Amino acid sequence: MTTRRGYALGLLVCASLLGFAYYLQYFDNQEPCPLCILQRVAFFDMMLVFGIAALHGPRRRGAIIYSGLLFVMAAMGAAIAGRQVWLQHLPPDQVPACGPGLEYMLERFPLADALQKIFAGSGECAEAGWRLLGLTIAGWSLVWFVLLGALAVYVAVRAPRAGTRR
Repeated sequence: MTTRRGYALGLLVCASLLGFAYYLQYFDNQEPCPLCILQRVAFFDMMLVFGIAALHGPRRRGAIIYSGLLFVMAAMGAAIAGRQVWLQHLPPDQVPACGPGLEYMLERFPLADALQKIFAGSGECAEAGWRLLGLTIAGWSLVWFVLLGALAVYVAVRAPRAGTRR
């Protein structure tokens, strides 16, 4: 697999995941919570980097830079998804009360305070309406962040060195 194809695969996966998220929102009426929206932002950011890297088709040094950035983004997305999975597994009496929406928090609070409130979670983030094979949307997001991070590392490891042809 060339670096260009590996990064294109990541781009297609991220685009598909975002497309499915929008399908669930607009056709299955699954309203995203603040943590879901942050996960979408992470997938979108990764999609952009995967796309730029696919267009560039870098050799080893460039692939290490792109993949390092993608790995960090995947780790941040996995942390957000992991937090939501944790909230979803809390006993009902320990679930935090529902809070204001993401847009309201970002408009009314300084960014640091808004992020603190978002990561604290709310009752809507603990809801798990849609499931596939026993995993919620957040659980699948966590799986995909791990897989995309692994793909980024794989592409960097397999990238050709400068001066070699592949």
